[in-house]
Amino acid sequence: MKKYAVLTSGGDAPGMNAAIRAVVRSGLEKGWEMFGVRNGFAGLISGNFVQMGPRDVGGIMQKGGTILGSARSLEFKTLDGQRKAIRSLNSAGIDGLFVIGGNGSQTGSYMLSKLKFPVVGIASTIDNDLFGSDTTIGVDTALNVALEAVDRLKVTASSHQRAFLLEVMGRDCGYLALMTALAGGAEAVIIPEVKVSPEDIAEILGKAYEKGKAHAIVIVAEGAEYNAEKLSAYFKEHHDRLGFDLRVAILGHIQRGGTPSAYDRILASRLGSGAVEAMAKGETGVLIGWVHSKLKSTPLEIVVNSKKEIDRSLVDLARILD
Repeated sequence: MKKYAVLTSGGDAPGMNAAIRAVVRSGLEKGWEMFGVRNGFAGLISGNFVQMGPRDVGGIMQKGGTILGSARSLEFKTLDGQRKAIRSLNSAGIDGLFVIGGNGSQTGSYMLSKLKFPVVGIASTIDNDLFGSDTTIGVDTALNVALEAVDRLKVTASSHQRAFLLEVMGRDCGYLALMTALAGGAEAVIIPEVKVSPEDIAEILGKAYEKGKAHAIVIVAEGAEYNAEKLSAYFKEHHDRLGFDLRVAILGHIQRGGTPSAYDRILASRLGSGAVEAMAKGETGVLIGWVHSKLKSTPLEIVVNSKKEIDRSLVDLARILD
């Protein structure tokens, strides 16, 4: 009987548990023995495997985070660490590995694949910066968390006629910030992909005031040149000239937690099942993603060496609709 293992790596994302469930149950359906790897690539090196049956993944779809845990592993970044991981897999009799995670995780998948171990990646990151998938597990939930924060801030901002700056996660990708701005009706958005100065933001907010708006919301991506801290400091320094300052709210890891949305649960289930089908067909060294509303496999070599671009037309739309 063939044996396969699944691990989650990198930052947790709502829907990871649904993906674990899909991989395990789809694998069991094929008559495979299924194992979970605790604590990501660190657990892979130490051989922290646990066999998983259908009931072990029961009742986990609605849970945030990952029941398998995730951990950073500097050792795995080395060739020696990667070889140790493969020795652990071989010692446990594991025939193939499923890796649920984002850019860093799929880079790890690629390293194992280069060493000829069968690996299939599953696209999961709230940043939505992974090449090979239009959207990734966790994005929808994280976006809705940010949107709720915007709606709540608008109430306070309107009551006190203030400008608020909301910083969202996303690493070096502005997708979450841009979509939050669009869905939340923000007056301005600051993302790494588009150069914007504090003076540009001041001008936008000034025009919002002239239009008679009772509040102003600015969404900023954490990886932007002017993040929340820098932008707030600039407005305080030039308060007398600009005439106002910015109140700051930083969502941070709040976006990662909570119950995954219906969309993320379904996406995770489809990607997890699709990954098992790819492995069964001998299609390894690939990432299973969601492209043009269909499952798509992309070679990991292309995934880790490509940059996902943001849709610039949405930047223009956010500007028009502010």
